[in-house]
Amino acid sequence: MSRYTGPRHKLARRLGISLDGTGKDLKRNYPPGQHGQNRRKLSEYGIQLQEKQKLRHMYGMNEKPFRKLFSQATKMPGVAGANFMKLLESRLDNLVYRLGLAASRPAARQLVVHGHITVNGKKVNVPSYRVQPGDVIGVREKSQNLEIIKDALAARTYLPNYLSFNDSTLEGTYVRLPEREEMNAEINETLIVEYYSR
Repeated sequence: MSRYTGPRHKLARRLGISLDGTGKDLKRNYPPGQHGQNRRKLSEYGIQLQEKQKLRHMYGMNEKPFRKLFSQATKMPGVAGANFMKLLESRLDNLVYRLGLAASRPAARQLVVHGHITVNGKKVNVPSYRVQPGDVIGVREKSQNLEIIKDALAARTYLPNYLSFNDSTLEGTYVRLPEREEMNAEINETLIVEYYSR
């Protein structure tokens, strides 16, 4: 099964969460369809599945790599759910989005795939590349005048504390792993741990 490329606002409404973080994709706060406002309550399994789907679609991942990343998180020392969120935040496409080089995660993914992004001076075109703390993410010299990057940087309103960015060189540093409080508060990762622990 390939990656979902359909309308994201429909997904956002079904899951009840803004997938791009802006809230623009969530015009109505109930599920789509004729009976969207009076649907039955979800079972415990349904709630866990929905929470997992929220996170998976937020980062634009397929089930197999998502599950593989979760199993890596469970082998790390510490809390499995928080580790999983940290691994997701450490993906290259996500950090390009967080630095403000792209307006959304799908746009960041496209920038990476098309070879516009470097890590420590070397071109990397794998969106799932795991960036380590201390790594420098930059824009290739040939790509620094792209309108999409200029527009995204102009529209950026917030830079997380675990990142630093140099506007003159268009380079950002992944300073440290994020704390759980700095990540999405709308996600309950314990439900995802319970889902995969069945």
